[in-house]
Amino acid sequence: MKSQVVSCTLLALFFSLPVLAQRGAGGGRSVSTGTAQPRRSAPDYNATATIFLSGKVVLEDGSEPSEGVSIQTICGGQKHRETVTDAHGNFSFQFANRLTANNSAGYDDADTTMWSTSTSTGSSRGGSRSLQDCELQASLPGFTSQIIELNGLISTSQNNNVGRIVLHRLGQVEGLTISATSAAAPNAARKAFEKGVSQEKNKKWDEAQRSFENAVRIYEKYAVAWFELGRVQMQKNDVAGARHSFDTAIAADPKYVGPYQQLAQLALKEKQWQSVVDLTGKILGLNPVNFPDAWFLNGVGNYFLRNLGEAEKSARQGLKLDDERHVPKLEYLLGMILIEKREYTEAATHFQQYLLTAKTPADAEEARKQLAEVERLSTTASVPTVPDKK
Repeated sequence: MKSQVVSCTLLALFFSLPVLAQRGAGGGRSVSTGTAQPRRSAPDYNATATIFLSGKVVLEDGSEPSEGVSIQTICGGQKHRETVTDAHGNFSFQFANRLTANNSAGYDDADTTMWSTSTSTGSSRGGSRSLQDCELQASLPGFTSQIIELNGLISTSQNNNVGRIVLHRLGQVEGLTISATSAAAPNAARKAFEKGVSQEKNKKWDEAQRSFENAVRIYEKYAVAWFELGRVQMQKNDVAGARHSFDTAIAADPKYVGPYQQLAQLALKEKQWQSVVDLTGKILGLNPVNFPDAWFLNGVGNYFLRNLGEAEKSARQGLKLDDERHVPKLEYLLGMILIEKREYTEAATHFQQYLLTAKTPADAEEARKQLAEVERLSTTASVPTVPDKK
């Protein structure tokens, strides 16, 4: 009975997960592969400014990425997703809107040149960031990005073009969040696809479905259009149609990761644990370095199949890759596995780590309950057994 209660609690926690990475969501680590831009002396600022950054992302052969690429700023070591490129790799976003310093001491003083920041969607983030310590990169699973230093590029002019950001493909990775079939799509199919993406963003599900259906009618191997069609069908609760679309996307491009992710989510909702393990295994076979969320779901599937050794390996590998802790429930999962193995001290450590990043009060409360249970079990295990006197 106790095991059944624990499993139900664990399921409730896991089902509160966000979905696996979607198109354009990025993920994985990006490292510098280009020469940093030279620094220039900054002018003596004391003014209000509206600053926009724009540029273009290209692959190392000069071609445009076929789907959206995440654009990130990195300030003081902290990454923030600013926007996503359009269908041609172009991007533009508002980086900051107020310059507050009179930098008479010179540009190298990191404490005097500060910006109050806001995203392109208008949402505000607290605090200020030093231009001297800000960089820009693209983020796309399976690729590393050129790093652009912003301190030498941003001026007092309203618009600043950073030029091209080059993505270099990782040699050991096959699975990508962009599809190789997109490059061969006829113009009519591309236009229908782009129209569908715009309608999808505006939650015009019926119109978007018709546009994606038109795109795949023109070009049957348009994997990303099949994928987006499936996502729209999921919004309309057409699970059978969505499953067909995702399967067709995989048939068109077996190395395109997105459809596997969506099918794994379907299997999770249906508690088809072997399917969860199989589908995430395919993702990780194609790309073992960019998807800590796939390692997590693989661990969850193996946990409920009682393959605790495999579940532990997946949880530990996910934590190793998730250095920015985008999937904090990896900590919780590993803690649950270690309880099963009666390794209570390490289990407590992972529940404590999870508490630091728990997304909701309910998640935090559940972790506290597990910590209390670990303490109880640990105390019970440490009490020596007194043999009965005969």
